[in-house]
Amino acid sequence: MTDLDRRRALKLIGGVLAGVQGRTALGVTAAVPRKKAVSDLVTLGNTGIKLSRMAMGSGTNGTNHTSVQARLGINGFAELLSHGFDQGLNFFDTADQYGTHEHMREAMRRVGKNNVVLLTKTRAKTAAECKADIDRFRRELGRDHLDIMLLHCMQTDNWNKEFAGPMEVLERAREQGIIRAHGTSCHTLGALKTAAKEPWVQVDLARINPIQAHMDAEPETVLGVLREMKKAGKGIIGMKIFGAGKMSKDVDRALTYCAGLDVLDTFTIGFTSTQQLDEVAKKLPVLSAAA
Repeated sequence: MTDLDRRRALKLIGGVLAGVQGRTALGVTAAVPRKKAVSDLVTLGNTGIKLSRMAMGSGTNGTNHTSVQARLGINGFAELLSHGFDQGLNFFDTADQYGTHEHMREAMRRVGKNNVVLLTKTRAKTAAECKADIDRFRRELGRDHLDIMLLHCMQTDNWNKEFAGPMEVLERAREQGIIRAHGTSCHTLGALKTAAKEPWVQVDLARINPIQAHMDAEPETVLGVLREMKKAGKGIIGMKIFGAGKMSKDVDRALTYCAGLDVLDTFTIGFTSTQQLDEVAKKLPVLSAAA
């Protein structure tokens, strides 16, 4: 084979590879199944934050500063979080209203506080309240910095006007290195659409499952908004994967659906036992390969 022939062959191979990459970019499913594991290290949108594909959630029925996970006790839930960390789950998801900050602190003491990517959420409505929350959360969690901090439970179409004060505080905290990324958790379709268009939002926590349980709209409508977010480079975290428990007896269907959503960077599930966690960890690779 002459040098010219080699160059032509290499050019042909390059063209084939480019075509495959182009079809993948356009959303065409690759012929080879993509097996996913809960411990896969993924990047959250354009934030540069690397975390596990699945987060250890702590907010099942999490109101009034308590949740199902909080009721496991500090040591009980810390043991569960540590078990997840041993399985490769370095992403912990909490919020002020869940009442699990102390539980997270104990778990991070056991596994190394800087080995965990930590997400928490504030219900602050004013700049002063948000600043106070940042300081209090760091004390409660035993961390000098918070990886991700979200405005919790946005419900109005114009939340970005109503919460301008907290947004400014969180942006300043990111510039100072106190937090690494900021964003929202949304609980209406209007709020979600605003988050998709709002440049301030770097990360969004969105409700998604196949049966429209505790969601903002039917799945395809929500996915349309999430695709807009994804295109804008926002990090997307799925929640209510099991529909707030409504799919607890249909785990395979819920996980298969979640595994097929490439729009999600990661997702969060609140477990109450190591058996539940191990079941999901075992099933996801098998179900995702078939999705």
